[in-house]
Amino acid sequence: MSDVRTFSLPSRPFQAEVELPGDKSLGHRALILAAMADGDSVVAGLSSGADIAATRRAIAALGVGGAGDAIVSPGIDAWTAPRAPLDCGNSGTTVRLLAGALAGSPVSATLVGDDSLMRRPMARIVEPLRLLGADVSASPAGTPPIVVVGRPLHGARVALAISSAQVRTSVALAALSADGPTRLSSPPGFRDHTERWLAHLGRGRAEGEATFIVEPGPVPPLDLQLPGDPSSAAFLWAAAAIRPGSRLVTPGVSMNPGRTGFLDILDRMGATVEVENGEPVMGDPVGTVTVTGAALQGILIEGALTVRALDELPLVAVLAAAADGETVVDGASELRVKESDRIESSVALARAAGGRARATPEGFIVSGKDAAAPTTVDARADHRVAMAGAVASLARGSSVSVAGFSAAAVSWPEFAEVLEGLWS
Repeated sequence: MSDVRTFSLPSRPFQAEVELPGDKSLGHRALILAAMADGDSVVAGLSSGADIAATRRAIAALGVGGAGDAIVSPGIDAWTAPRAPLDCGNSGTTVRLLAGALAGSPVSATLVGDDSLMRRPMARIVEPLRLLGADVSASPAGTPPIVVVGRPLHGARVALAISSAQVRTSVALAALSADGPTRLSSPPGFRDHTERWLAHLGRGRAEGEATFIVEPGPVPPLDLQLPGDPSSAAFLWAAAAIRPGSRLVTPGVSMNPGRTGFLDILDRMGATVEVENGEPVMGDPVGTVTVTGAALQGILIEGALTVRALDELPLVAVLAAAADGETVVDGASELRVKESDRIESSVALARAAGGRARATPEGFIVSGKDAAAPTTVDARADHRVAMAGAVASLARGSSVSVAGFSAAAVSWPEFAEVLEGLWS
């Protein structure tokens, strides 16, 4: 089998401090907001992964220049029509956010991606954007290609049925180009990066826990240093948590409340988690996180905690295989429509990590050890599954091979070297 990487991580504890790649969620937002602004922006710390590269290529096709940390834009009103469909690669964030920004622009564009992205649900952004008067359509199956015909928009009341930061952000970016305010609401539990940034930029205000008023108008050029990515840090935090006596320090990490669910899970399972608050970035909290390993216990993960840790749940399956007792994850049906079916992927990861596991309609259950557990896991073209498969070697206490490990390059091309370097 091609593209297989075998991990056999040391059994001894480690002590390490790691500088993380810039937060991927914030990187997409920063690039698109900088592209909408008229002038020169600086966004330092962008991830080297393929997802961020996809967003950079897409805005370049709209006439936005720059290199390295610099983004030079004529402003959204002077975007140029792309000569070909915008290839968003594997990045669902790129499609959803850029569709919103394009809706109120003067150009039209078609958004496409790789085979995995072309199967992902995008209808969830279409109807909310249409409430603002947008001309947006998806395929009959509700998947890409997404076709956006830029046109004048109007403010609206948009009440979303799901708690999705990407859908909220898509609507908010469109609302910046509307002729009046937009009232945006949804169930709570989402990452509110966009709302915090827009409030900081004077383009909106929060009302209560889950309602935000977008005030239309131009955004200024940005000048910021992205904090570290907690979704990337999670794999290293898990490595420390699994091995009692290990201690990992990660400075300057995004501590948005919608991103810290995994740290809450580590704490409940028995690891020691310490957070030292730092200087916020555009109103969004940042901190230094230290995780110290200990004997782990199985727990129940449901409700708001499931939402706040959704991207990290495949990694939770690996932790659960190393824990005593049963771990139950519920309310996670959204995992079915990620880069892979992450419920099935999570079960496979738990088994590769040496545990017994089974899927449920809305999650999975991991309990006990399985001497006959497989030693290979298929990443299924999913970057988070690939990286969690590497950590499975620690939970298992022996080698684990990850088929399709190159998928990790979507978010963190250097991940394997950083993980293996924790003991150096």
